[in-house]
Amino acid sequence: MSTVPQPRGQLVPLRRLEERKASVSDISDEALLAACGVGDPAALGALFDRHHDAVYRLISRLLSTEPSAIDDLVQTTFLEVWRAARTFRGIGSVRSFLFGIAANAVRHHIRGATRRRSAIAAMPEPAPGRRPDELVARDQLVGRLATALAALPHDLRAAFVLCDLEDVPGVDAARALDVRPGTLWRRLHEARRALRAALDGGPP
Repeated sequence: MSTVPQPRGQLVPLRRLEERKASVSDISDEALLAACGVGDPAALGALFDRHHDAVYRLISRLLSTEPSAIDDLVQTTFLEVWRAARTFRGIGSVRSFLFGIAANAVRHHIRGATRRRSAIAAMPEPAPGRRPDELVARDQLVGRLATALAALPHDLRAAFVLCDLEDVPGVDAARALDVRPGTLWRRLHEARRALRAALDGGPP
């Protein structure tokens, strides 16, 4: 009989942390998720504090919409984490588990929306000291990339965002999206090819 991997770190209800003089930072993600699974709301709060920025960034890259709608999807993600915590089996990271739930939340949002919304990749600010013509060229490139990314089917966009923008390992990304690794790599290859073609101005 196979055994379910146990969460790393000590599982301590967060309401007892003050009594134990422990710090939330000392508790692993796995232990926090396990605590969510047994109904400890403070553990969910700790996971939210630790990962909500990454989840927000992921959702904003998958779906360009009003900030309030992105905030709603972040909240939806963590509510689903609360309900699904018991299903985590310790395969892959908790971060990838959260990303998978967030990607599913976005997918359901798109299916239920009256129209498809654009997905804009978060890009770093331009380095200081660049010439105006360099900044104009960069802005044009960012615009073309944003347009190309928005035009990708959701499944291809999700694979690209997870692997190339969020640096999630391929195996974890496949698990997060609930697809086989071969399917993930095919989608990633198609996404990269389409984006390269869009940036080069040629056919895919």
